[in-house]
Amino acid sequence: MILTVTPNPSLDRTYEVPSLERGDVIRATGERMDPGGKGVNVSRAVAAAGRRTVAVLPLGGAPGALVAELLDAQGIEVARVPVAGATRSNIALAEADGVLTKINAPGPELSPAEQELLLETVREQSGDADWIACCGSLPRGLTPSWYADLVARAHAAGARIALDTSGPALLEALRERPDVVKPNAEELAEAVGRPLSTVGDALKAAEELRVRGAGAVLASLGADGQLLVDAEGAWFADARVDVVRSNVGAGDASLAGFLIAGGSGPQALASAVAHGAAAVRMPGSVMPTPADLSPAAVTVATEVPTDRELTEPVS
Repeated sequence: MILTVTPNPSLDRTYEVPSLERGDVIRATGERMDPGGKGVNVSRAVAAAGRRTVAVLPLGGAPGALVAELLDAQGIEVARVPVAGATRSNIALAEADGVLTKINAPGPELSPAEQELLLETVREQSGDADWIACCGSLPRGLTPSWYADLVARAHAAGARIALDTSGPALLEALRERPDVVKPNAEELAEAVGRPLSTVGDALKAAEELRVRGAGAVLASLGADGQLLVDAEGAWFADARVDVVRSNVGAGDASLAGFLIAGGSGPQALASAVAHGAAAVRMPGSVMPTPADLSPAAVTVATEVPTDRELTEPVS
């Protein structure tokens, strides 16, 4: 079982539009409503693969009730933490050329009692978990050290932690030595405080995060592929994607693929890339099923192409 923790879940509305023009009336060609948040997406991808998952979520108001209803319809167990504030609603505008514009609401502010109840619920649900995936930004009321506290408690209970967050929350959590961290290129550059222009730059940054406490680093480099660095070495993997429909949740699908395949080594990396590549071909934040994957299209290299320039360098 994979337990996911999403401190700031959302109700996500995705509209497919021909193009964006400020001030115009834009008619959508398609629309979707999905339960959202990085950990929620990980649970959705795990469930789509036929594996058991439990999503720990602080939920409030009508949007929160709808998130729980939508997840239940997908066969996902929800460990609900009631909160006074309403769960946030986010909007994504997906243009025909693949450009995505997102409007993310801040979400409710959690009281000290709600914060503690969230941590306690994770503890109660973690007994059967192979992995605990802690994902996303922190809502108002939670300090950057909240994830560090969660990692410490989870390790004390014998659980393995995969962490997908950024900024001060990531840096604070490193001191508690999470088993896996999953930054994208921008988050990786922010964590080390320098630009990334090549795969080699990303490799050095990932190695630095390991020195600072991460057991393994699964770095998503967008269209360029993914990089895995752990105590056994480093691997690079990519897969060709001809048409990108939406990249919403693609990184979350990758993390799910990584954990489903055991959470370590090149086989797990290949699974991560296969899931991410399949996700970008789906509308909105739809998570891929095993039938959507193309494992044969994934190439894993034991020799990292350090001189390869990133398609989208991070300054």
